[in-house]
Amino acid sequence: MLISFFQTLKNAGIPVSIKEYLIMLEALNARIAFASVDDFYLLSRTCLVKDEKYFDRFDRAFSAWFSEMESIDDVINALIPEEWLRAAIEKYLSEEDKAKIESLGSLEELLDTFRQRLEEQEKRHSGGSKWIGTGGTSPFGHSGYHPEGIRIGGESRNQRAVKVWEERQFQNLDDSAAIGTRSIKMALRRLRRFARSGANEELDLDGTIRSTARNAGLLDIQMVPERRNAVKILVFFDVGGSMYPYVKTCEELFSAARAEFKHLDYFYFHNFFYDFFWRDNQRRRTETIPTWEILNTYQRDYKVIIVGDASMAPYEVVSVGGSMEYMNRESGVTWMTRLLENFEKVIWLNPTPRAHWGYTQSIGLIQELVEDHMYPLTLEGLDSGVRYLAS
Repeated sequence: MLISFFQTLKNAGIPVSIKEYLIMLEALNARIAFASVDDFYLLSRTCLVKDEKYFDRFDRAFSAWFSEMESIDDVINALIPEEWLRAAIEKYLSEEDKAKIESLGSLEELLDTFRQRLEEQEKRHSGGSKWIGTGGTSPFGHSGYHPEGIRIGGESRNQRAVKVWEERQFQNLDDSAAIGTRSIKMALRRLRRFARSGANEELDLDGTIRSTARNAGLLDIQMVPERRNAVKILVFFDVGGSMYPYVKTCEELFSAARAEFKHLDYFYFHNFFYDFFWRDNQRRRTETIPTWEILNTYQRDYKVIIVGDASMAPYEVVSVGGSMEYMNRESGVTWMTRLLENFEKVIWLNPTPRAHWGYTQSIGLIQELVEDHMYPLTLEGLDSGVRYLAS
């Protein structure tokens, strides 16, 4: 049965291995997950999924595997061993229930009758004591009463069901989904390059042990500079009106980057690059920073991340005077070319879904300018962009 589950995950594009599958079987044999869809879901996902970007694929494959089971026997055999069913009946039935109602005689007869009723019943039923439905005293359905029943969907009213039979839905998380601060931090870790610099503020445990040993046991404490991420980042954020729907995502990116990198500077622009930027949107008219100053201040080894939807009139990119706010004396292409020549690695993160890029001419122009290093602002896109910056 679980071999088909393994194959379903493989067919869904999830990189699962035989070793992980065997680990899951060992856990099942140890009854870490036992007779519970939720427990089996969590256990199998923990054992088989190595990257959270595959969580959504796993959820869909998990759901598909259960929905493709041909009969109630498949589900019973996959999830609930017969001995557990017997134990559960004894657990949940009072002695009075057992003495008063023998139900259908045995567990086998209960399940056999359930299969038969499924085949015979043709419509929804409510109340009564035979058909599968809601209320009533039939052993099959929900919101009713029977001491030895199988709940079918709905909510339990008397908590007497031996088996809960209902659709499970799990939260989506895919590599094409919108990203959050934690996801961004995990992706940005690929840019880590640690180095020690500055004052000696951190205890060097190994050095202290060696020095103390050389001094015949006389304690000699050694200190070293703190280990910090030496990667330097420049981030440019588009604050044009078309970026309004993506403000939350940009805030999360900014928050994660500030937490991850000691050497980080940021600037704002509107639509495209021209001859100045700014750091404070409230003072964008009075406290601008010339682009030449940025190019001359920051060294070539800074990694540059540009965040914007790249959606504008083409003349804003290629024409003198194309800016929507003032008369720019040089085109945006000219300034972007200077930036690309000044820094080794530049990427453009676009929050617009990749499927929509072909409908906006300016996106194609800018994608060509950055030499195809434009990535969607998703988990997958950010991961690809960071890999390029780290290469």
